[in-house]
Amino acid sequence: MQINAHQAHAIVAGAESKAREMGLPVVIAVLDAGAHLKALERMDGAVLASIDIAIRKASTAVLFQANSEAVWEYCKPGAPAPGLELTNGGLAPFGGGIPLRGSDGEIIGALGVSGGSVAQDVEVAQAALAAFESLTR
Repeated sequence: MQINAHQAHAIVAGAESKAREMGLPVVIAVLDAGAHLKALERMDGAVLASIDIAIRKASTAVLFQANSEAVWEYCKPGAPAPGLELTNGGLAPFGGGIPLRGSDGEIIGALGVSGGSVAQDVEVAQAALAAFESLTR
């Protein structure tokens, strides 16, 4: 199963709603299970650099099947795989990327948010995840 357009749009809408509430222009990226772009929204005022960062956060989450920040434990200096963030076209091993699971628990995609502080990006990403999960209940 792959993420569908309806789900991707719900994720973007959920993230955008939370970001507006916070007064924070962000970029929201949704990727399928193969790390291919499914949806992208750059809110008015979001910096251009956030496009690449949001996509990389989502890519990190889908490739490692974990929240993007979990990858830092493997690639930080002194960790088992320093420099890991340089692989796969460049990873973003900090908060804001979340894998998406289908009803069977299988990874069907990922989302990434960039535009604020890491904590703000995580908050917006969690709202996006909640919007996705509300579709599967």
